[in-house]
Parts: sequence; structure tokens; C-alpha cells
Amino acid sequence: MRGYPLLILTTLLLSGCSQGERTMTSKINQGCSDKPNCVSTLESREDYKLEPYVLRAEVNIEQIEHAALQLPGAKTAEKSDDYLRIECTSKIMRFVDDLELKIDGNQLMVRSESRVGYSDFGVNRKRAEQLRTLLSQANLLQ
Repeated sequence: MRGYPLLILTTLLLSGCSQGERTMTSKINQGCSDKPNCVSTLESREDYKLEPYVLRAEVNIEQIEHAALQLPGAKTAEKSDDYLRIECTSKIMRFVDDLELKIDGNQLMVRSESRVGYSDFGVNRKRAEQLRTLLSQANLLQ
């Protein structure tokens, strides 16, 4: 009986780590749900809204990818001429968040969302602002 709570706790912790391979569909053109684990440049609700990322002329997806891969735990998951999905994996619990980026004219659409859980405790907003800093340092933003 004493080992039962430990077994439950271990199972819960391991299930959080075993997210496995999952086919993701793009959500870049969607707003966030009501869960506080997402931010987007398309959002108008204050808690989910990111200010626009205005790009300099001639910025391409490779330049954006180079900057985005400097984020902690980042790796490229999907890429096309104007779209990029970066998976950001947390160090301890190995949770995966999706950072989607799309060039639309002179704007960069940005959407960062946790795959699991209710709240992200501000992690996605922090990541989006770190990306803004990296893009600015690379002289990719106006």
C-alpha cells in the first residue's frame, strides 16, 4: 500500500515526459484558446497578444531560423519558403512547445503554444520576447 502513491506519482511524471512523435498541423493562422499557455501576433486579447514583429526588407526564413535556433531547447521541426515551426523542449520535464513563424509581407507572424498542460507560467511569452531580442540583435527587425 505504501508503494502505491509512489507508483502513481512516477506514472504521472513519466507520462509528461513521453509525448512521443506527434504530427502537428499548423495553427499559425489561429488565435489562442482560453487556456493561458499561448501567445500570438494575431490575438487581440491582452493576455495572449504579442506586438507585431516588423521585418526589414529582404529578410528570409533562413535568417529567422538562424535566430530562432538560439532559443533554449529549440530545433527545426518543419520549414518551407515562408513558414517555420520550431519545437522548444524544456530541460527538466522535456515538455514540448511549438513556436510557429510565418513571413507575411513585412511582418512576421508569431505563435507560441504549449502542447500539454493548462498554464505555461509565462514561458511562451518569454520565448516570444527572447525571439524578438534575437531578431533585433541580428538586425532583422525595423
